[in-house]
Amino acid sequence: MATCPPLPAAGVVAYAPASIGNVAAGFDLLGAALAPLDGSLLGDLVRIVPAATDSFRMVGAHAAALSGDGRPNLVLRARDLFLETLAAKGLTGPPLAITLDKRLPVSSGLGSSASSIVAAIVGLQALFQEPLETAELVDLAGRAEGSTSGSIHLDNVVPSLLGGLQLVVPGRAGRSTTRRLPWPGDLLLAVVHPDVSLPTAQSRKALPERPPWSETIEFAGNLAGLVHALHTGDRALLGRCLRDPIVEGYRAPLVPAFRAAQAAAMAAGALGCSLSGSGPSIFAVVPNEETAAVAIHGIRQAFGSDGVASRAWICALDIEGARILPSESFRFEV
Repeated sequence: MATCPPLPAAGVVAYAPASIGNVAAGFDLLGAALAPLDGSLLGDLVRIVPAATDSFRMVGAHAAALSGDGRPNLVLRARDLFLETLAAKGLTGPPLAITLDKRLPVSSGLGSSASSIVAAIVGLQALFQEPLETAELVDLAGRAEGSTSGSIHLDNVVPSLLGGLQLVVPGRAGRSTTRRLPWPGDLLLAVVHPDVSLPTAQSRKALPERPPWSETIEFAGNLAGLVHALHTGDRALLGRCLRDPIVEGYRAPLVPAFRAAQAAAMAAGALGCSLSGSGPSIFAVVPNEETAAVAIHGIRQAFGSDGVASRAWICALDIEGARILPSESFRFEV
């Protein structure tokens, strides 16, 4: 077994953005990476440093939410999968000290688990001087995500990894891959996270094992219409297809005041509004910052009327995806 080239002693800091799964029209097939207009980092960070022994710690605003979980952290799952892939190539490396700065709320519908996984994988890829192909990184991220959700879903990990709006499509050898879709540069995303936890597993239990044929056909036509609208610039069709005809109705009762919040966003001038992933976060597609502010006010007011506090961001798509930050310019807070 060969040893990897010397690794940078200072290690690396990797960032992976939050993401919206489904994007209303594409259950388990569409995902979008988020970049707040104010320049803040909406996503998790992972620091990896060569060390004498392996270690792992969590810091950040939402680390405590994971401290009682008896399962191995997803960052460690991602690390193990990455090192197993290296070993299969005949490579090995030193022990690693890993720190997760958990900035995204857990069970939020903002791709929290995907962000941790992707930041870990991108950090390892940079630390070990990029030994893996992009397709291998996608496969590792999907497998790590599947270890907690029960099956592989790429609609959060791929946009967090590669940026933009990503559509899951058939790949080779029966595996799924993705393609980036165009997105109008003037359209923004008003994102609101209510202070409610909704685990993905719970949200999935609300879905029927087999939806009716009518819903399935409507879903297929709606997603195809959205893809067509994005490629042709048909804004009217885009607005008609920014909806969820297959799962939203089953999940809406799990999110307090969701229908009132959705109605407020649409009244403000949003083209569409739905759950972000499995919820409880909500996103609305809006034509400008002014509409975004009005939509956010209405959504937060709806949540507040139900006694639920919330946070909000006005976002564009994060085109870059996961990336390495300058180690010397960032300090983790315990």
